[in-house]
Amino acid sequence: MNYKHAYHAGNHADVLKHLLLLATLDALSVKPAPWFLLDTHAGQGRYALDSVEAGKTGESAEGITRLQRWGAAHRPLKPALARYLKAVRPHTDAGFYPGSPLLAAEAAREDDRIACCELQADQCAPLKALFARDPRVGVHQRDGYAATKALLPPSQRRGLVLIDPPYEAQAAEFDTVLDAIRTGLGRWPQGIFALWYPIKQRRTLLPFFRRVAHLPARNIWTAELLVRPDDSPLRMNGSGMLLVNPPWQLDQAIEPVLPDLAAAMGDAGARWQLHWLAREAS
Repeated sequence: MNYKHAYHAGNHADVLKHLLLLATLDALSVKPAPWFLLDTHAGQGRYALDSVEAGKTGESAEGITRLQRWGAAHRPLKPALARYLKAVRPHTDAGFYPGSPLLAAEAAREDDRIACCELQADQCAPLKALFARDPRVGVHQRDGYAATKALLPPSQRRGLVLIDPPYEAQAAEFDTVLDAIRTGLGRWPQGIFALWYPIKQRRTLLPFFRRVAHLPARNIWTAELLVRPDDSPLRMNGSGMLLVNPPWQLDQAIEPVLPDLAAAMGDAGARWQLHWLAREAS
C-alpha cells in the first residue's frame, strides 16, 4: 500500500483519525497538568487541496467536503463533530487540509509538548519549516517506531502516542505496530496509544485484534468507519482507530458521532462500530 499522504489528505480516514485525535487531546486538557504527544509518522503537517496529487484522487471531495456540507445542513451537531469541523474550517477555507501535527499544535496549551517524527526528508523539511517558531513542537527526522523507546517516557506524566503509518509493508506492518505499542507500554504504561489502520476486508484484521487484546492494558477499543462494503482487497473501504488506555468516557463522546460520519461520507452499505477488545470491570 503506497500511501503518500498528499494524495489522500482530507479523506474519510483523515476525518475519523483527526476527530479522535482532537477528542483525546481535549480530554487530556480537562486537567491543568501538561500533556505530551508523540506523533510517530507526522508527514508534512498540512496539504494543499489544489495540488496535483490531491487533484488526481479527489478524495477530499468525498471526505471533508462532503462532511462540511452535511454538517451545515444538520445542526446542531454532536460536540465531538462540531469541535473537529471548527478546527478544520479555517484551513480548508484557505485551501489546505491540516495534518495531525498542526491540529495538535493548535489544541496544545503553553506547557504541552509535541514530538513529531518523520523519516522521509521531503516530508520532514516542510514540517520543520511549519513549526520553526513554535517551541512547543519538536520535529525529528527519524524512525517513529524507534521513538517509542527513545522518546518515552516523557517528563510529562500524561499524554498520547499517535501511530499513523503508511502500511507500505501491508499486513506485515501490524507486527511492527504491535511491537512498538508493547515497547511503548513497557516504558510508559499510563500513556494513551492511538493507532490508525486501513480496512480493505475487515476479517483479515481479526488475528491482529486477538493479539492486541493481550496487551498489558485494561481498556482497549476500536472505532471503525466503512464508507462502502468491505468486499474488495484492492481498495481502502474504510479505516479504524485503535485506542489503548483511552481517556475515561471518550467512547461515549465518539460512538454517537460515528453514524453521522457514515451518513455524511458513506455510500450504500456504509457502516460503523465501536468495539471493546479489553474492558476493565466497572
